[in-house]
Amino acid sequence: MPLIPEEPQIHESAQGPRATPASGRVAPTPRPVPGPRPAAPSRPGRPGPLRPTAPVQRTPRDVAAAKPGPSGPAAPAASGTAVATPQIQLVPASAEGALDAAEEAVDLLLESGRTPGDVLVITTGEPHPWAAHELSFGEASYWAQHDARDDVFYADATVAGRAASRPVVVVAVNGGLDAVAATALPLALGRAGALLIVCGDPQQINSVLGAGV
Repeated sequence: MPLIPEEPQIHESAQGPRATPASGRVAPTPRPVPGPRPAAPSRPGRPGPLRPTAPVQRTPRDVAAAKPGPSGPAAPAASGTAVATPQIQLVPASAEGALDAAEEAVDLLLESGRTPGDVLVITTGEPHPWAAHELSFGEASYWAQHDARDDVFYADATVAGRAASRPVVVVAVNGGLDAVAATALPLALGRAGALLIVCGDPQQINSVLGAGV
């Protein structure tokens, strides 16, 4: 008698859970479908880095900015031509006081921040005492100091053609023949990179520079 109720209970319980898991497994099978969806966003993610490569669009802008860049250096090139024609300052002085005026001009240049090696001083009359002293040791040591560019260099107008260009040239028209001044001033103008200071008679300087320029 107890065997009859036990058998139907066993069969019903076995059939019941089998039907439910079958339906439960059918439900998860559609769930893997969202799996391809993350694959789809991954694709837009890849074009994303390609668009950052679209900074290529920025680079053309940079290239456009670079185009004005060369035009910018072109302007300094023009300013370089302006440096070829330096500013000219005239310091009125007599032939006797021209050398002192040149010395004062050099002191002001150094006080304003110019380095001594930036300055060349040319005399048309008697040589500067420094030049006369250094030449007493021979021309080799004299011109070696010129090449070192460590200090202000003083040169007589007759040898100034051997001197190299410097940012500032100071000319002391302290005598000498007019022909010497007529040669020294245009030479000094060509040697001056940014500034030419001429100490002497303004009428003589203007006439010579006007003819030289």
